[in-house]
Amino acid sequence: MSKILKGTLLLTAGTFLSKFLGMIYTVPFENMVGPQGTDLFAYGYTPYSILLSLSSMGIPVAVSKFVSKYNSLGDYQTGRNMLKAGMILMSITGFIAFLILFFSAGVVATWTVGSGSPLIEDATLVIQMVSFALLIIPPMSITRGFFQGNESMAPTAVSQVVEQIARIVFLLGAVFIIIQLLEGPTELAVGFATFGAFIGGLASCVVLFVYWRKRKPYLDRQIEAQEYTYGLSTKEMFKELFTYAGPFILVGIATPLYQVVDQFSLKKAMEAGGFAYNDAYSTINFLSHKLVMIPVTFGIGLSLALLPVITQAFTKNQMDQLNRQVNQALQIVALLIIPSVIGLSVVSMEAYATFYGVEELAFRGGLLRWYAPVGLALALYTVTSSILQGINKQNFAVISLGSGILLKVACNWWFIQMFGAKGAILATGLGVTTAVVLNFIRIFSSIEFDYKPLYKRTLLILILSTVMALFVVGVKLLLGLFMNPMESRLDALIVLMLSIGAGGVAYLWLTYKTTLLERVLGGRIRVLDKFLSRF
Repeated sequence: MSKILKGTLLLTAGTFLSKFLGMIYTVPFENMVGPQGTDLFAYGYTPYSILLSLSSMGIPVAVSKFVSKYNSLGDYQTGRNMLKAGMILMSITGFIAFLILFFSAGVVATWTVGSGSPLIEDATLVIQMVSFALLIIPPMSITRGFFQGNESMAPTAVSQVVEQIARIVFLLGAVFIIIQLLEGPTELAVGFATFGAFIGGLASCVVLFVYWRKRKPYLDRQIEAQEYTYGLSTKEMFKELFTYAGPFILVGIATPLYQVVDQFSLKKAMEAGGFAYNDAYSTINFLSHKLVMIPVTFGIGLSLALLPVITQAFTKNQMDQLNRQVNQALQIVALLIIPSVIGLSVVSMEAYATFYGVEELAFRGGLLRWYAPVGLALALYTVTSSILQGINKQNFAVISLGSGILLKVACNWWFIQMFGAKGAILATGLGVTTAVVLNFIRIFSSIEFDYKPLYKRTLLILILSTVMALFVVGVKLLLGLFMNPMESRLDALIVLMLSIGAGGVAYLWLTYKTTLLERVLGGRIRVLDKFLSRF
């Protein structure tokens, strides 16, 4: 099994479990705080995500590339020096970001809910509470980047899961105590819920420290065995690091940037267009986003595993190997994410009803149906940006992201006025897709990419995914004769599980019989022979 696939599977498993837990907790959370509470929660997390990316400056991902590069040259000491210097830098920038977000919370709240809104104080509290996480997350994340650069993906995967578990336990516990036991105000409960990000960061630090103690003897032996070191000064290391990281300050905040456009304009544009707001912001950018991010996690895991491998191939000028690795990575994305987002669109009503209830389901489930395909663009943007990083074309990511954001800003108010809340989704989809297309053009021209295998297999995947979708629709129609998922949460759950299960089995069988599965993932899938060869 290739390094890309091994790393992808490990990181995706950790990221998927983390995102799955992040999706599941929204069910009891939304039930306890209600739609307005989830809106408040989302208002706090979007500016936090932007400041988090700005404070880390894209450095954790860049450290992965930096360490991988010098390891491939036999210089392990330089990577260790970068870890030490980087942690100090991230601690300083994290503290500065904390001060900025904490003391500007009132201004951000006013921009979000309007100057005359009674929610200003509540939104300010939530934003201030989440800002404490900026003190610990940036230096913690650079340690993950160091391990990834050493092609050690387990620390990142395990720490992500532990971080999420600790955050969710604290979040739900605090909300339950404040609302159910103390009968306190919802805004205070939501504030403590966002503070859970700080608690999760602490838990992740403990996990990474344990891994460091375990791996340090091996890393020390690498340094002792090396024959040469480039002896870079701190200034020289940071200069090279920032050439990698600078453009990816923006890449790290791609999704929050699209969301913050909605945060400052969605409610106002809908009311100006005569549409009922119905907490559309949290419906799209918090609740639906949690569901859409489940298939997108594979793209995130793939991008993290892809960067060190591509960097080494590019550094050693192994262009044929680089071409194969990029081709395989993009085919894996197509194989797994295209059917996932198509399937989620088909079962959007059942999925939303299962997790968040049947209240206003036609409106909320409809938004999920429109938002699901955007997940493919988000995943492709993450992966293509990592490829650009690996082949030293990271500066172009600024151009592609800037083009996408400008389209979002230009079209958002106009689309919302015409189509209501789904207009914001259409503007996001247009912006992200434009950025992806630009990234593809740059990649294809930079490494003389042979796109024919990718084109042929993606076309086959689209055909098989369409067949799968028709099969899922058939199962839904059949079950609809006996159940009403639009009015019963239990019926929605049953229809969702049976239709997804049937669609998943159908797609697996189709990809196996057409040999697509083996061509993309390799011979390891032959373990399925004894199960699927009988049919």
